[in-house]
Amino acid sequence: MKTLRLSECLMLVLMLGAMGTQAAGLAKDAEAVAHDDEAASVQLVKETEQKTADFVFRQYNLAVLSHYSYLVGSGGEAMIVDPARDVSRYLRDAQELGLKITKVYLTHSHADFVAGHMELAKATGAEIIINAATEAKFTHKPVMDGDAVTFGNVRAVVMTTPGHTPDGTCMAVHYPASQQKPGILLTGDTLFIGSVGRPDLMGEGMSAAALAEMGFHSWTDKLSKLDDATLIFPAHGAGSLCGAHLSDKPVSTIGEQRRENVYLQHKDLLSYVMAVIDGLPDAPQYFKHNARMNHDGPPVVDWEQVMPMDLSATDVSGQVQKGTWLIDVRDAGPFAAAYVKDSINIGIRGRFETWTGIMLPWGEPFILAGSDDEIREAASRLKRIGYDAPAGALRGGLESWKKAGLSLGSLTLLKPGELHQQMQSGTAPIIVDVRLPTEWMALRIGNVLNIPLNKMFTDSKRLSKDMPVLTVCNSAYRSSMGASVLLKIGFKKVINMEGGSEAWIASGLPTLSAAGAPHGPGVSSVRAIRLPDRLAAAELKRMMMDIPGTFEVVDIRPPEQMADYSLPGSMNADIAEVIGNPAYLNGSAPLVIVDRDGSLAMAVGGILSQKTPRPIKVLFGGLEAYWNEGGAPLNPAPKSPAMRPSQAPAPIKVAPGAPAAPQPAKKKSAGC
Repeated sequence: MKTLRLSECLMLVLMLGAMGTQAAGLAKDAEAVAHDDEAASVQLVKETEQKTADFVFRQYNLAVLSHYSYLVGSGGEAMIVDPARDVSRYLRDAQELGLKITKVYLTHSHADFVAGHMELAKATGAEIIINAATEAKFTHKPVMDGDAVTFGNVRAVVMTTPGHTPDGTCMAVHYPASQQKPGILLTGDTLFIGSVGRPDLMGEGMSAAALAEMGFHSWTDKLSKLDDATLIFPAHGAGSLCGAHLSDKPVSTIGEQRRENVYLQHKDLLSYVMAVIDGLPDAPQYFKHNARMNHDGPPVVDWEQVMPMDLSATDVSGQVQKGTWLIDVRDAGPFAAAYVKDSINIGIRGRFETWTGIMLPWGEPFILAGSDDEIREAASRLKRIGYDAPAGALRGGLESWKKAGLSLGSLTLLKPGELHQQMQSGTAPIIVDVRLPTEWMALRIGNVLNIPLNKMFTDSKRLSKDMPVLTVCNSAYRSSMGASVLLKIGFKKVINMEGGSEAWIASGLPTLSAAGAPHGPGVSSVRAIRLPDRLAAAELKRMMMDIPGTFEVVDIRPPEQMADYSLPGSMNADIAEVIGNPAYLNGSAPLVIVDRDGSLAMAVGGILSQKTPRPIKVLFGGLEAYWNEGGAPLNPAPKSPAMRPSQAPAPIKVAPGAPAAPQPAKKKSAGC
């Protein structure tokens, strides 16, 4: 009987899972996904589970932190890889599977969450395994490149892959142990699906460029040598701040990343380094502290005793006046109805951990406010990022505040329709969109100011505290936080738009796209439709002769067709790359898109035209029409008889500086 390779065993399950997801028609962004009820706990990613008589592989997702962790089991033993700090799910699953957790593997010292290696070691006696280069301060087994971790019929081989951090590793899982090629690669933060680990978290210890160079060699010299069918499972997905542009897919393959990962298309070192270090999102200030905790060994938590000490309203008021932070963990609606002055609203139903770590300076005292259940959940979840010791909790909630005779404030919620009417009549407040610039540019409710939430304390100084200000985001979760910040720092009239831009769109109100063009039911009945310009072959020929260097030509055909023949000076790019990479939206010079017959180029040009004011042009009829109409010579002439005219066109002089040979595939940096 043939033993299937691990990758073969998993692939059918993965395909079925992907089909189910597509059929469901779900399309949520990373922020919205983290607001689901299950997002706050470690969940099994069922479509990636694989189980045989002597092998178990499970992938887990903690969506509020975009964190993947893993259980690998065989021979009655289990190894947990990159566990979350609250380890109850791994313990329960191991018991149900009849496995004893004997090993914990850390791919590196994580910065965005506190890992559960010390928790598992205490609960099970498991051995903690980590790169020797980490020089971890807790009891552990140090490993080096090529070392194997074996149990049951599994052989897991350590690959040192610095880049994200100097001590970064991947783990190649061979099942059965005799299998020459690994079926699974656990990539930690070295290689993400669609991205790579950011190299700028070491501070003054090492430059981002130096680490990016290490990452280039980790891919080029090691990971790229693996079989294309090797399944890769990273430590993070979409929404993680450990990289830029991470995919929401839970699993990929080496071959797929070789073809589609925008960073891996940079074949030379310097262009790779520039792409990786350019445009990274700001790293939350708590990252460096979590990395240190994981390196030294986090203290073990008593999960039965997480409720903070009760404080009376009078005690809370006194501490807040002295500078203690008050975090209101209720939803946006209840907070708007009544809030304590100087409190910050970070709702528990969302990316509560990350936003607290962004907004609340490390080490400063804080008090939690909300219902008992909300406070208990908040205190427990904050331990995931090392905020272990709240100064207390407001006993009795806001009712106790009222009974103590202390004043409460309220935040006006404005419905989308009312705001739209005010915008039309010229009576609207200053509107501040608190989302990231990329979100704001993609779709917004009008010509509004963008102040990202993580810069609200500093960049709001551009505004006058005496003028009315309204905050908006996708769903009112982040805008409620932004409004509470403005209130805390002294703005006199602050408003939050109810339901966010999702409610605005649901009401049929017009929006602006990245191109600045209005669209939606609320705009004029005369529609302005942005379409690419159709460029005739003769016109392109004239441009190449008369004004070379004033436009870019992108050939979206497959690389092998590009190598067969191409326009002089053109560059090759995958269709998905051109559509999804923001770099193609930038610039004032026209972007000319060409393909075989003009059909796909027109579709791509139409998509880009909706996103950017940059002039987009499409070669009408494609390269077939260009050749048949006697355009400039191609590099080299087409080999296919169907493409050859009955009489070759007279040669013309190629524009100065145009290459004389087919151009290799090129990619642009995705940036952030």
